[in-house]
Amino acid sequence: MGKRLEPAQWYANLPSFLASASALITDPSGAAVLAVKPNYRNHWNVPGGIMEAGEPPHLCCAREVAEELGLELAVGRLLVVDWVPPTEQRKAWFGFLFDGGVLEDPSRISLQSEELEEFTFIAHADLRTRLTANTADRVEAALLARDSGGVAYLHDGALVQHASSGAPRFP
Repeated sequence: MGKRLEPAQWYANLPSFLASASALITDPSGAAVLAVKPNYRNHWNVPGGIMEAGEPPHLCCAREVAEELGLELAVGRLLVVDWVPPTEQRKAWFGFLFDGGVLEDPSRISLQSEELEEFTFIAHADLRTRLTANTADRVEAALLARDSGGVAYLHDGALVQHASSGAPRFP
């Protein structure tokens, strides 16, 4: 039997992950998704960002939307959780995507110029040409989850389907 570790030592040896929280915000028709263009990347993204230490995902989402767009957002329900495996450049990552509702008046946006160049609404049909594949996967899953009332669980952008239908049953 191995030496028993103190809780602090045991926790220090566990793997760590990155996590982000973003908002799915649509135009009044629901036909287009709000996207932002970071000045430090070549691709568009949905509003949101990396969670701070100890920050819950829903609060991160609200904070990031306030910082990036100047909007006080009543964060809706969770639509997507995406687990993205590690790469040589970064740790594994959890992406949370929440329902950010409908933006009736885009003139309310006050864009954070330190990080963002511009914002736009992207039609559903154009998501794959304007967003990274993984972000487009999450946004498409979020749109379906919003319509169905469900929550999508993705593994690296791919919807995880379970072999059995319904909830697990325990004796």
